[in-house]
Amino acid sequence: MVFSFLRKPGLPPEIEARRPPGQALTEKWPVLHYGGVPKILRNKWSLRLFGLIDGEPMGLNWDDLMALPQTTTTEDIHCVTRWSRLDMSFEGVLFSEIMSLVKVRPQATHAMIHAENSFTTNLSLEDLLRPGVMFAHKADGQDLPADHGGPVRLVVPHLYFWKSAKWVRGVEFMDRDRAGFWESYGYHMRGDPWVEERYS
Repeated sequence: MVFSFLRKPGLPPEIEARRPPGQALTEKWPVLHYGGVPKILRNKWSLRLFGLIDGEPMGLNWDDLMALPQTTTTEDIHCVTRWSRLDMSFEGVLFSEIMSLVKVRPQATHAMIHAENSFTTNLSLEDLLRPGVMFAHKADGQDLPADHGGPVRLVVPHLYFWKSAKWVRGVEFMDRDRAGFWESYGYHMRGDPWVEERYS
């Protein structure tokens, strides 16, 4: 795959300051994932909230998601494969809004995000409750395409983008950290691009 990287000398300092170490800026949004692209109709999409919550697991469908408060945010995103794209617009529902729908038990500290193709990724609740973390259904003003995780993906802009699981289908609340798919293959358990937490 050939990326259209911006390697212009003398980037303005305010732009250079937004580029984490080891990253190159791109104007494109490269498509990277493991496995095939699932085709999920909106009327078949659902999100399950389970684990350390009071009561039974809760499910949301597309209409439920769209009835919740919608947020638009502009974020820089950074991939562990060393590309960064600045000023991406995402629209969706903040993780904090989803979490408020259930009573999470006090001992919960982390969540496992479950997605199609048996993909999982682990995140702390502290990271998930940061500003800008959302379940996005639009990117740059358009419906999220299937190859970028449509109809709904997680967006965690302050961490490497493998943490922003595509085709998200569930949130499991946990009392400890547990390795997800890529983490079990040696990727870092957190993935902060500013300190290059690429691999364990």
